[in-house]
Amino acid sequence: MGWSTEGIVGTEFEGGAVAFFPLNKGLQLALYPKQQIVEDANVDETPSSPAEFTIGHNVASKEDVDDVIETAEQAGAEITDPPRDREWGGYSGHFKDPDDHLWEVVWNPQFEIE
Repeated sequence: MGWSTEGIVGTEFEGGAVAFFPLNKGLQLALYPKQQIVEDANVDETPSSPAEFTIGHNVASKEDVDDVIETAEQAGAEITDPPRDREWGGYSGHFKDPDDHLWEVVWNPQFEIE
């Protein structure tokens, strides 16, 4: 994806492993192992489906969509929907990461990405 990260941190703590990705204005994307979330949130682990939600990654151009999808594939992602023009005027593609999370990489002409 090309996002900066220190990688997985917090492994010295039981249930502390997490990867942080700094976004804009102090916003952080934090990715935790599923079993850790089950334990922390005190919920039952249930079968999952990649269609439960998508993680959207907006980019600045059609070329950026192609580049991110290619990078994801090289990193082990499964391309489920190659990039293509959409009837609403944008351009996007979908992939499943190695943990079966579904991502949409999208260029939307209505959004300006800095």
